[in-house]
Parts: sequence; structure tokens; C-alpha cells
Amino acid sequence: MSTSETFFESHHELARLPYFARRAPGQLLLREGLGPAIDVHTHLALAFLLPMQVDLEREHARTEHYLGLDDAVELDRYANQNFSAQALRRMKLDLTLLSLTGRGQRRTHTAPNLLREMRELQIRSAVLLAIDLPAISTNAERYLEVGSRHPELLVFGSVHPFSTGMARRLDAQIARGARGVKLHPATQLIRPDHSRAMALYRLCGERGLPVFFHCGPVGIEPAAGRRRSQVRLYEAPIREHPDTTFVLGHAGALQFEEALALARRHENVWLETASQSLSVVQRIAREAPSDRILFGSDWPFYSQAFSIAKVLIATEGDPALRRRFLHDNAARLLGLGEA
Repeated sequence: MSTSETFFESHHELARLPYFARRAPGQLLLREGLGPAIDVHTHLALAFLLPMQVDLEREHARTEHYLGLDDAVELDRYANQNFSAQALRRMKLDLTLLSLTGRGQRRTHTAPNLLREMRELQIRSAVLLAIDLPAISTNAERYLEVGSRHPELLVFGSVHPFSTGMARRLDAQIARGARGVKLHPATQLIRPDHSRAMALYRLCGERGLPVFFHCGPVGIEPAAGRRRSQVRLYEAPIREHPDTTFVLGHAGALQFEEALALARRHENVWLETASQSLSVVQRIAREAPSDRILFGSDWPFYSQAFSIAKVLIATEGDPALRRRFLHDNAARLLGLGEA
């Protein structure tokens, strides 16, 4: 099949691309010689207000991604534009009311399910991105517990800038193995240029920790989160903390052009491609600094095959670039050895 085709009736049909083989219903395998990869953008189930109700170590026969494997996918559009109205409602319910429970799609968003998908696609490591609110969640602690049991899973912790004892919390997470910090302005409801957030970036820079931003509006978030995710708000933190490394998750989302400009202007900026359209991933491969681009999937929102397919198409004919994009840049960022 030609890699110029971008619409598939289901994720299973991605097996028509030359990169995958299908071993069983719903199971895509990456063909030999295309890996290894490092996925720098994944999550397990998240919990707020109440303690985590999901058993993060339980394996389920099928992962219920928010964009399901039976759903049609168009590679050349921003990923969430593939959701039907019904699937979008179901996802929002799962992330809100059902986050107080162990039910819903989220019950399958566990470490064993992620690790199984990684093995099928030759993904050697994945970064778990925790997201916490002040005082009413402990997702970083739970993720760090999981990471301590699975060396393939590397954890970026979460310290909300409005938390008390920011430096103490950060150091406690580092002591437990945190490799960086995640900041999600839309979910945590804080502008990236807020003075408290700026203090967090300084602490991260002093400790050599990269900061992974959710960056840019995605079109389906509440208005309050959209206002706080505008890419123009990220430049002051980047400019004023040149010794801190910043990863722009989603490469600016629907404001990709502005994020690309930031990466060109500032050497402490990296671009991560989860959710981006194929055309944007191709532009990143051509136009962004090639030593600062990263593969991510945003699992369990999307399957890892959905995201890795775009990078493989975008790097067709350039194996050195493909290796940097899928693996080597992330290995350098995370301090990992060669595969």
C-alpha cells in the first residue's frame, strides 16, 4: 500500500501500511528493523479528589483507548478531530465523574496494558506523565510506585505551582526516581507564565530536570483551559529560564506554527508530536531542529501505532532522521544508553 493514503476504516487497517503486521485481531506489530522507539508522552489512569480506584498493575485483555481501535482514523488531521460526538462525550465522562471510580474505559489504562502495546511496537521505554492538583490528588506518587516496579516506564512527576513546599515536594519526587516534571496549564488551571510556575521552572533548571508542557489549545478543552494554553504564554518561561529544558507537548497543538518558531528561536525548546496531523509531523521532520524532536503518543487517548505511523511516514527514506526522531533524541534527553 502507498504511504500517501491517510484514511483508514479502523486502526486495524493500519496493517495495510508497510510498517506493520497483524498477528491477531486488534494487534499490530511493528516490522523488524523499524525500532527501537521511546514514547515520551503516556499516561495511566488519573484520579482526583478521591484516592485512585483503578488497579494500575492489573492486565486487561483489551485496552479501551479513548479513540478506539475499531474507530476510523484520518492521519492528516489533529487527532481529537477523529472522535465522534458519542466517543467525545464518553471520554469526558471517563475523565471527570468516572475518575472517582474504578470503572469505565480508564480501568484498562494500566501498566501491563501499556507495556504489552510497547512490546508489540518495539518501544523500549515510555515516559509516564503525572498530573496533580494542589492537595487533592497523588498521581505522581502512584506513577512513581509503578515506575519503581517497571524499569521501562520512566516517570515525570507533578508539583502544582500552588502547592506549599514546592522545593520539598520536588526533591521528594526526585528521590523516588522522577526524571522531569509535567505541567498542564489547561488541567491544572495555571498560566505557564504565572510567577509561581516560574519559580518551579527555576527549581527544575537547578536540578537538571526537563519540564514537559502540555502546549497549545486542542479545541475540546473548557474555555478556561484554552485561555491558559495559548502558545504565546510559553515564551516568557522559555526566555527567562535558558538553563531549563522545555518540551512542548503536542508541538503547540492547534498553534503549531508558533511552537515551531519557539523551537527555532530558543535552544532549550524541544517539540513532541503526539496528536499532530501527518502534515505537521512531516513539517517537523523537515523544518524543526532535528536533534530536538520527539515521538509521543498520548496513550491511552490514542494507540501508539496511530502515532508511530505518522513518524514513520514522515521519515521515509531518511533512516538517520527516523532514528533520532523515534529514539536517539529521547535517549539523550532522558540520559538513557543505546538500545
